Amino acid sequence: MNNLPNPALSLGTNNQPAAQHPVPETNQNTFYYQVGGRPVFEKLCREFYSQVAADPEFKAMYPEEDLAPAERRLFMFLEQYWGGPKNYQAERGHPRLRLRHAPFYVGPKERDTWLRYMRTAMDTLNLSPLHDAEMWDYFERSAHAMQNRAQ
Repeated sequence: MNNLPNPALSLGTNNQPAAQHPVPETNQNTFYYQVGGRPVFEKLCREFYSQVAADPEFKAMYPEEDLAPAERRLFMFLEQYWGGPKNYQAERGHPRLRLRHAPFYVGPKERDTWLRYMRTAMDTLNLSPLHDAEMWDYFERSAHAMQNRAQ
């Protein structure tokens, strides 16, 4: 049986965005909870997007002038990926990261800028060395996977 979410089911009950109907977590012994849960991931995303906002060239990659929706999507994705609530899936369906990033020019410069901002944001979290290494490894691999241009 296919356990992938149906992308057409992107709204919660009563046609309201799913984030208004949070999906309860079942396993609280995940990376997400080990590092501090929601406040840690909120801070990570806030710190990351504060750097994006301060860089006009990099910010131009984002289709929305207001970065709050992008920050919210990143937060929901990361909390789900690391074992927290599954609100991203309930609201937006399967992450399909490469497909969602395909319309944007992501070359080595953009990849490295993204990684630099994420590293700086991570450094504000005071994670244990093990958790820091695990998270950073994921971000490095993901950033390289999102690159869709050679130059």
